[in-house]
Amino acid sequence: MATTVEKIILSGSTDGKGVLVTGTATGSANTIHTAHATAEDEVWIYAHNSDSSDRTLTIEFGGATDPGNVIELTIVSQATNTGLVLAVPGLILSNSLIVKAFASTGSQITLFGYVNRINQ
Repeated sequence: MATTVEKIILSGSTDGKGVLVTGTATGSANTIHTAHATAEDEVWIYAHNSDSSDRTLTIEFGGATDPGNVIELTIVSQATNTGLVLAVPGLILSNSLIVKAFASTGSQITLFGYVNRINQ
């Protein structure tokens, strides 16, 4: 069987729109994407901070264990006009694992992205 790649929206998105990060801790983290059970999902996520201050974004990539599953980065304020910042650069996830996110301040960071689903 040939390998196919299908571009899909993040499962936590509505119609491909951005996902507002409202959670401020691991217990209130927003689900951004749930990986396929058997296919490999190549996950691309970009972040935008609409606040006037820099904010910390924490992404739990397939789990909440640090180190190992946690990606933490500072998303600079919109005053810097940086636009979208690459937060997850095409990392692979499968086995129904979940990508979640929370921020230092809720409702200021929006995540955009897509998944290349690789079926083998």
